[in-house]
Amino acid sequence: MSVPAAFAHQIARARELLSPCRLCPRQCGVKRLEGETGFCGIGATAVVSSAGPHFGEESCLVGGGGSGTIFLAGCNLGCVFCQNYDISHHARGRPQPPEVIAETMMALAELGCENINFVTPTHVAPQLMAAIDLARQGGLTQPIVWNCGGYESLEALQQLEGLVDIYMPDFKYAGGEPARRFSAAEDYPQVIHVALKEMQRQVGDLVLVDGVARRGLLVRHLVLPNGLAGSNDAIDFLADEVSPNTYVNVMGQYRPEFRAREHSELCRRPTPDEIAEARHYAHFRGLRLAD
Repeated sequence: MSVPAAFAHQIARARELLSPCRLCPRQCGVKRLEGETGFCGIGATAVVSSAGPHFGEESCLVGGGGSGTIFLAGCNLGCVFCQNYDISHHARGRPQPPEVIAETMMALAELGCENINFVTPTHVAPQLMAAIDLARQGGLTQPIVWNCGGYESLEALQQLEGLVDIYMPDFKYAGGEPARRFSAAEDYPQVIHVALKEMQRQVGDLVLVDGVARRGLLVRHLVLPNGLAGSNDAIDFLADEVSPNTYVNVMGQYRPEFRAREHSELCRRPTPDEIAEARHYAHFRGLRLAD
């Protein structure tokens, strides 16, 4: 099947970013098309850990058929508290070309999934773009969800325009020092600010049809203990700089996983008061709360 000219150019441009790799803000510079790996641990071929209907996502993604999640191995963030560390840090999974990923997308659609939800996709964007294009040509109509960590380069995001329907980034930190210590990304706040604005430009506020998300921006913010995520500052940025109508899921399920216990500040769950305060502030600022 031929590839539409607009998307062919975007896919080709994104693929160019793989060697030397400058696909994400780390700018590793390795030649991934020749099999080299950088921070994310993934070379030329995307590695899929698992795929299937998921009923534990936000209710607006789950609907009646579940969210068709495809978990990608590797990650461009180094979060010490990662709950999927066996996938993200240890890159466990099976290499799959775009054609196989497209077949998985179609299979999930046939199962009745409400959307196709790529989990941790940033570092394999060109490969997934090719898969999305193939699936669309094959008749896929479900929205594409870009479920990412928020550490995205503007140039790579621009190539995704028209291929992604729902952006669902984490907004992990409002401050650079926690981002440096816990995710090896001191520039995270500056990066996420630019990324969120670009995502909003592309897809706008989240649109629900019969309670199910069809297009738009949905932000996740994980409350960390001891105010480490800078929740109020993150909420202020969304309300003031992105959109006062932003949907945000203020999440309270942090628990010390992976290497979190190496950091005393991360050794406990957030208290009910810490979680309630963040959610109350998001409501006070007028944001729409997802669950």
